[in-house]
Amino acid sequence: MRGGGRLSSAIRQARILKYRVLSDCARVSGNPIVLQPVLLLGKGAICFGREVEFGWPTSTEFYSGYCHVEASTPESRIEFGDGAQVNNNAFIKSEGPGIRIGANALIGSCVEILDSDFHELHPERRRGGKPQMGAVELEENVFVGDGAKILKGVRIGAHSVIGAGSVVTKSIPAGVIAAGNPARVIGAVPLDHDLRQSPLPGAERWQIQLRVENPASLAVE
Repeated sequence: MRGGGRLSSAIRQARILKYRVLSDCARVSGNPIVLQPVLLLGKGAICFGREVEFGWPTSTEFYSGYCHVEASTPESRIEFGDGAQVNNNAFIKSEGPGIRIGANALIGSCVEILDSDFHELHPERRRGGKPQMGAVELEENVFVGDGAKILKGVRIGAHSVIGAGSVVTKSIPAGVIAAGNPARVIGAVPLDHDLRQSPLPGAERWQIQLRVENPASLAVE
């Protein structure tokens, strides 16, 4: 339809502007590429590296949803490394310890990354109690599938893959594929047999780590 592209672009830009106006985080550094609206909230710091990108036009809810990034307390800090890409409707919230997303990470649509329980688990202290917290780190080139949840205190090693819909409650080593609820290692990231032709940096380190630290972790039940 003639003019459809211009109309689509105008609607998208209007939505991006709306969420920019609604954002209240005053400690934002860097200028991400915003394809889907991003809401930046909180009293903490939100830091973007170079060429960080939000949204993907052909993924679900591109025109109806938005990405939510919130550093809720003054101590909170959320960092995005260079080249990180975040798909539609991601929800990333820090309440204190902080969240770091490494360079070239791929974050699928509707992914949640949280560094706090936000409520204490004891039934008499769930309102006004002290929730458990723990810093979250995704190292470089991590790939998180659609709908996965990354919970407090988790570290995901470089180049690892988290399956769609997984709930990650414990740290995952580098160079592996993890999936499930709770997520567990189910395999290794594919590598060329000839390490000199490895498609990804650090392959030798991954294989040494997998052999020495947890060789049984690659077994599939």
